[in-house]
Amino acid sequence: MAKRPVEQSEGHGITLKAGARPVPPDNGIETGPFEDEFDDEFESEDEILEADVDGGPDKEREAEEKRGAMDMDQKTFIPGRDRLAAGESLSPDTSTYELLHDLTTTWPCLSFDIVPDQLGANRKAYPATLYAVAGTQAESGKANYNELMVMKLSGLSRMDRGRDEDDCDDDNDDDDEDENADPILETKSIPLSSTTNRIRARQYQPQNASRPPTTHTATMLENSHVLIHDVTPQLNSFNNPGTMITPQQTKPVAILKMHKTEGYAVDWSPIVPQGKLLTGDNDGKIFATTCTEGGKWITDSRPFTGHQSSVEDIQWSPSERNVFASASSDGTVKVWDTRLEAHAPAVSVRVSDTDVNVISWSRQTTHLLASGADDGQWAVWDLRQWKDHTLVSPAQSVATFNFHKEQITSIEWHPTDDSIMAVAAGDNTLTLWDLAVELDDEESSDSAGVQGVPPQLLFVHYMEMVKECHWHPQISGCVMATGAAGFG
Repeated sequence: MAKRPVEQSEGHGITLKAGARPVPPDNGIETGPFEDEFDDEFESEDEILEADVDGGPDKEREAEEKRGAMDMDQKTFIPGRDRLAAGESLSPDTSTYELLHDLTTTWPCLSFDIVPDQLGANRKAYPATLYAVAGTQAESGKANYNELMVMKLSGLSRMDRGRDEDDCDDDNDDDDEDENADPILETKSIPLSSTTNRIRARQYQPQNASRPPTTHTATMLENSHVLIHDVTPQLNSFNNPGTMITPQQTKPVAILKMHKTEGYAVDWSPIVPQGKLLTGDNDGKIFATTCTEGGKWITDSRPFTGHQSSVEDIQWSPSERNVFASASSDGTVKVWDTRLEAHAPAVSVRVSDTDVNVISWSRQTTHLLASGADDGQWAVWDLRQWKDHTLVSPAQSVATFNFHKEQITSIEWHPTDDSIMAVAAGDNTLTLWDLAVELDDEESSDSAGVQGVPPQLLFVHYMEMVKECHWHPQISGCVMATGAAGFG
């Protein structure tokens, strides 16, 4: 990873204040020249401003100014650590966002995934368009209300930063109207019989290049079943008005029932084109399911075993088709080779004294793996150092951060920058980090003089009960997240 120095400038920090001192209003009254009957009693005009007519301080004027001024909280407010008082709320500083939109659904979603599209890579034009899939969590007693939602979000305009009228030419008026378009949400619903614990999507190009890409979703339900759907018709219908979705097209192409308990670990292989899926459950078992050339989904009846507790997350290696990693509530991360007959881990490393909830494998630097634990700590590991078959004591990380004080719920590397990380936590925050920032010996380990805020922390976004976050692989700098109040 390239190294970037810490840059701090006066007046520009990452802190968030509870209030701001207003500028005193101009009353608009102009006065002409006048003759001062006390002109000889003061040696300078400054003395007139500093004193009352009797020569003493103008206490009444000072008291009036204090009453008219807004109270400012001089303490730095850190979302996730500081608590809001009754009647207080947080509002985002929209000047710091290029794009910010909220989406509320009928039922909250614990999990979602972004679907790749054909609109181009590294997009920066607005309004933006994206596609996603999500599974709902209906309230108790209404399991049949659950659904798999296939979504198209369009008209996602950039934030209005109050550009001056002089800066905009008349020729750009049409472009401005397009950029300020109202957001549009289109959805296609697929009924589900249970709450979605985790959903992941994969897309591949059929041999016939003239056909659109095929998109499959794997949905792990609370009832322990894994459903595989082909959502290609739903995605295509967004761009073909009037297209009817048949009942057959809403049915799963496969229902996998090998798990005896529910689970949350799901991942598609990024290398196997026909489709290979890993799923892990609360019994600590991991099953592999592969799609044959004939389109059938076959599950290996022999699970991968070795975890002493629930499997919380799974990640395929981005570079080796037979290697994957798993995280567990037993505090370990294990690396597996599917070619081993024993279906046992090749490497097992204790990375936390608490549950390891999530992991993410870097796509750019494939020997780096990030993990997030139940105690709020997240870390980056160099897999080249994991040479021992089993490490009982906690291994040495490349970097460890304790900024979050609640469980880490999601973690993901930036798709093109191996130093940028998105982290979601149970303290209602989504944070962005730059791991390339390093300190000189003379520099403080605190940011902008705020104790306990590491300089690698780039951004803090407040989001109630945020559960999962993902970078959009094609829209530059775009992160999408889901929480109790919907999507953001």
